[in-house]
Amino acid sequence: MSTPATKLLNQFGVPYIVHEYQHDPSATSYGLEAADKLGYPYEQVFKTLVVQIDEGFAVAIVPVNRQVNLKSVAKTVGSKKALLAKPEVASRLTGYVVGGISPVGQKKLLPTVIDEQAQLQDSILVSGGKRGFDIEINPVDLAQIVKAIFAPIAD
Repeated sequence: MSTPATKLLNQFGVPYIVHEYQHDPSATSYGLEAADKLGYPYEQVFKTLVVQIDEGFAVAIVPVNRQVNLKSVAKTVGSKKALLAKPEVASRLTGYVVGGISPVGQKKLLPTVIDEQAQLQDSILVSGGKRGFDIEINPVDLAQIVKAIFAPIAD
């Protein structure tokens, strides 16, 4: 399966592993569904969230079983406050459908923060750009390709 995320990773020679699963439309949490169906611990599977900040938008990447701390995201990117973007706004900004938003290959590179817990893993899973399609990648490689910083942003 080819998505903007895999095309970009291939273009820059960034190694990754594809993981596909049958997405259940009735699932209430896309991230937890991915972890459960793929058999990975929650702390290794990350969700990609778009947040609205003072100067526009940013991306927060946190473990699927944790909540994003919006105050921490705002502080990390130098804003006064942050709010979760509406789903339709997140889709329009990234070019991906909600539940399949990849941090890689978005329409526009937004300021990106990855929860520092990712650094404890040799690899993490993030959406590959479609529901039921994740990519496993080294967190440092991910940070480099999306120009992200690591910070404590998960509760």
